[in-house]
Amino acid sequence: MRKEKLIIILTVLVDVIGFGIVIPILPFYVTEFGASPLTVTAMFASFSFCSFFSAPFLGALSDRIGRRPVLLISILSTSIGWFVFASATSIPFLFLGRVIDGLAAGNFTIAQSYLVDISGDEKERTANLGIIGATFGVGFMLGPVFGGLLSKVSHAFPFWIAGAMALTNTIVAYFFLLETHHKREGLSPLSLNPLTPLFRAILNKTLRRVYIIWLLFMLAFVTSQSVFALFVKDVFGFDSFVTGSLFTSVGIIVALNQAVLLKRFWLKYFAEHTLIVAMLAILTVGALLVTTRSLPLFYVSLALFGTGQSILRVVISSQVAGDADPKMKGESMGILSAIMSACMVIGPLISGALFEFHHTLPYFAGAFYLLVALMISFGTTLVKRA
Repeated sequence: MRKEKLIIILTVLVDVIGFGIVIPILPFYVTEFGASPLTVTAMFASFSFCSFFSAPFLGALSDRIGRRPVLLISILSTSIGWFVFASATSIPFLFLGRVIDGLAAGNFTIAQSYLVDISGDEKERTANLGIIGATFGVGFMLGPVFGGLLSKVSHAFPFWIAGAMALTNTIVAYFFLLETHHKREGLSPLSLNPLTPLFRAILNKTLRRVYIIWLLFMLAFVTSQSVFALFVKDVFGFDSFVTGSLFTSVGIIVALNQAVLLKRFWLKYFAEHTLIVAMLAILTVGALLVTTRSLPLFYVSLALFGTGQSILRVVISSQVAGDADPKMKGESMGILSAIMSACMVIGPLISGALFEFHHTLPYFAGAFYLLVALMISFGTTLVKRA
């Protein structure tokens, strides 16, 4: 493995472990300040709201000044954000910590662009994105375990550790991470308006359909995941331990697909546009199986969800990186991140409202989103074959 690839993978792993450490602790820590459930959810949404605007801008910035400096700024902001959060004495300071992190939330997006830069061809590009996706999954599984152990010291302690990990990550990347994006001439001056990249994405005829498919996929994913714990509790009577085990099982399926099967099976036997259609179909079936409230079919749906979303995330990211203007790959990857952030704000609101009417409605809604995405993708595939 190339040294650059290894360093960026380790950078992502440490960053995600640091984020995963605080996930199970954050609600408990915030409620110590007297925050209401609405305030807690608003705090989560504040990060996604800020990253919706910052991710495309940071991606465009990396196209102009290089991946390395933007990645360093982003990781450092994560460190500062967690330190502010850990030392907060009031709710406004808690929000400030999440806003600082959200305003420079480009770690994952720039890391993806970095690996796209060093890819030799389409299959290597997709495989590299699969590896980074698997790394994200592994870090996300390990982080909460460490967070639970660290919280025994205090609820604030995990946030100090997350900040220290991000700071260490910044220092290591500064000394060992090389620049990969050297062809930066001929670009228009960078607009300071964070909405400019979003407007360009809307007008981009080459990538617009892919962006719409990604939007529908992420809406379906966030809508279903937001009420997952409530669903399994109400329908199957699962407790928090069983629910956590289910998330871990799906995480293993995701990591297996992205780290092993993607290169050795999926890309070996199927074209990327065919995989998009197939995975959307798999996810649609998975969402509909959940609505049956049958436990055996529910377990089947978990396997379908794990497989479908793991492959679809990577292949769509690879398609965008491959079809984007060579001088604007960072911005294009940032658009995907912005769409995901928007869905993380909107999706829970939709799923929560639907769940109050009936606990299967979020999954019917998810199936509808996926079916529309499937039809768009199928039409695109027919055009390409013609």
